[in-house]
Amino acid sequence: MNVDKRVKRKFEKKTWSEVKSKNSWQVFRIMAEFVEGFDALTEIGPSVTVFGSARTKPTDPYYQIAYDLGNLLAREGLSVITGGGPGIMEATNKGAMEAGGASAGVGIELPFEASNNAYIDADKNISFRYFFVRKLMFLKYAQAFVAFPGGLGTLDELFESLTLSQTGKTPKFPIILVGRDYWSGLVDWLSSQVLEEGNINANDLELFRVVDTAEEVMGAITGFFAKHRKEMVPNF
Repeated sequence: MNVDKRVKRKFEKKTWSEVKSKNSWQVFRIMAEFVEGFDALTEIGPSVTVFGSARTKPTDPYYQIAYDLGNLLAREGLSVITGGGPGIMEATNKGAMEAGGASAGVGIELPFEASNNAYIDADKNISFRYFFVRKLMFLKYAQAFVAFPGGLGTLDELFESLTLSQTGKTPKFPIILVGRDYWSGLVDWLSSQVLEEGNINANDLELFRVVDTAEEVMGAITGFFAKHRKEMVPNF
């Protein structure tokens, strides 16, 4: 591969001390984001993280289901944590706030998205530059994870949750997919392709449940804790 001479000269002008200095300051920025997130969420109490598309419109049936779920969670004394954006996240935050529950939004700084939605408690409304810091906040403080239909970000968050549960890096926790029609293709692929190729075990398919309603989500959460562990505590 031929490297453009101008690009090569640009790299040569950078000294190792400049690179190290930049890296050091980046570490401090990452640490600051962790501290901000920990401070905001440490006292949130038993929580459920809800993932889903920012593109879901208020007229979409899944928006109403997410609103109902936020409302039900709040009435059961559970806080909600979302990605802070519009769509499914807004619906869940709105449902929780209007029922008097704690409503947290963990946003991400993106050039094509506006600020966090209007249904987040002021002291739990935070945004991050780094996706990996944001995902830690989703996972550290919630004891159940609910994935609504979404895109690449939702899939990233879903598979992070599944991997932590599969590998035992956290205690087992309920992972629930909302929308049988939406998720059936993925579930079939995992069953017919990934499992048959030997890349997962059959019991890995039991790490999650697929449901259609907010009431079924609540039943899956309460049923899990009645069967597997009695307390909702931070995951790590």
